[in-house]
Amino acid sequence: MHSKGMTAATADRQAEMAALVRAHQAGVWRYLRFLGCDPTEADDLVQETFLAVLRKGFEVRSPAETAAYLRTVARNRLLMARRQQSNHPPVVDLEAAEAVWARVAGEDGLSDYLAALGDCLQKAVGPRARQALELQYRDRASRAEIAAELRLAVEGVKTLLRRARSALRDCVERRLGR
Repeated sequence: MHSKGMTAATADRQAEMAALVRAHQAGVWRYLRFLGCDPTEADDLVQETFLAVLRKGFEVRSPAETAAYLRTVARNRLLMARRQQSNHPPVVDLEAAEAVWARVAGEDGLSDYLAALGDCLQKAVGPRARQALELQYRDRASRAEIAAELRLAVEGVKTLLRRARSALRDCVERRLGR
């Protein structure tokens, strides 16, 4: 009987931690990229961040508090990695980056930005540009693959994507009042 209670508690804890990772993994990854990590390093540091948090017995709080705590752990993991790679100088001033992140991303890690981006994706770019963006960012297609799909030259895809990103950036900045 006692072991069933332990099993249920363990299952509940695992479900809670899985939900924590699902809710915050992308935000932590974006934050690490913002701090100057390449995608592979960000992947590794996100894993290390969640492992460290899970080992400590983290108690989930509000989304904003949880996101802030996870960013702190991720930043500390990045600093430790940089110290171990003494030949790899810091890419950015981490305190300044944290201040910019807090101003731009808000407390919960970009929800306002992502909402504006989703709206702008529907309204600020045409269907062809939206398809090109989806192929590049969702499907991780190369420019050559996008060119074949859209029947464009590779340089045409480059121009289409550049204009679409510019239109999205302008739209998001207008929506967020920046």
